[in-house]
Amino acid sequence: MNNLTDRDAMSKNENPVLLEVRHLQKFFPIKTGLFSKVTGHVHAVDDVSFSIRRGETLALVGESGCGKSTVGRSILRLFDLTAGEVWLDGVRIDSLTATTLRPLRKRIQVIFQDPFSSLNPRMRVKDIIAEPIRNFGLAQSDAEIDARVAQLLEKVRLGKDAGGRWPHEFSGGQRQRICIARALAADPDLIICDEAVSALDVSVKAQIVNLLQDLQKELGLALLFISHDLAIVEHMTHRVAVMYLGKIVELAERRELFSDPMHPYTKALLSAVPVPDPQKKTQRTVLQGDVPSPIKRPGGCHFHTRCPVALERCKTEAPAQTVLGSGRMVSCHLLAV
Repeated sequence: MNNLTDRDAMSKNENPVLLEVRHLQKFFPIKTGLFSKVTGHVHAVDDVSFSIRRGETLALVGESGCGKSTVGRSILRLFDLTAGEVWLDGVRIDSLTATTLRPLRKRIQVIFQDPFSSLNPRMRVKDIIAEPIRNFGLAQSDAEIDARVAQLLEKVRLGKDAGGRWPHEFSGGQRQRICIARALAADPDLIICDEAVSALDVSVKAQIVNLLQDLQKELGLALLFISHDLAIVEHMTHRVAVMYLGKIVELAERRELFSDPMHPYTKALLSAVPVPDPQKKTQRTVLQGDVPSPIKRPGGCHFHTRCPVALERCKTEAPAQTVLGSGRMVSCHLLAV
């Protein structure tokens, strides 16, 4: 994988902000009975804010069900927001009509988790990659489209001959390369990687991560990297946002977060990362109980039911988001002690 020092240097970049998410909320109604009466809500995402600069990778991490993928799909407008704002390069996109939004859609593309189900088995690879080119009018003739598809296949290291084959003829890692080529076909500024490597073997993960880093450097892409694999995140990203039960509890530059985690939940997550050196002793923080239901969340700090250092006030008072001098954000009462 690429040199960590290079990525630390890049995390200091002053590139303009490309994407800004402000106080994003997404609640899903629970409907019961003959008349589908709303009896409650699933609080999937609650008051999430962050920004991504051009050429930057921001990781969104946390346990399954914490709301990571819902954030990504809300940005893509696959879900309508309950509240909040999403700004792309100075344009607010969450309130745009479908017609007005269409020209902007090509600027944000997505790579889904499962490369087997995210490709149409009835289409050849060249047609899958050509579809966004045609949809957004990025080429004028069939010859231009074919040339663009061949170029993209070469860029993801599959070779132009792969275009005439069907998705079932490829391995999982090769299919994910096809998904990357399809995302690149629209010439995006931002790619949302929704658990893009979690379904792959370890060696293939490293190849895909290296490919994404090389493409980012070559094309100046911004990435929102949604993952629960902290070992990959440590090598892949510039900044990391840690989510728990729909909220961001800590956001920091990668090196700061991994060397000095401040929130108790972040400490617990990092302590669970396997250490390759069997001689190195690490202290594990084992969280008690299960993640509470997003339908009926605990009062105060949502993490207090599992936090090993919870205070009495944590049960009744939600912690404020404390922004430190380095731009780091932590949401925890312990910072005020």
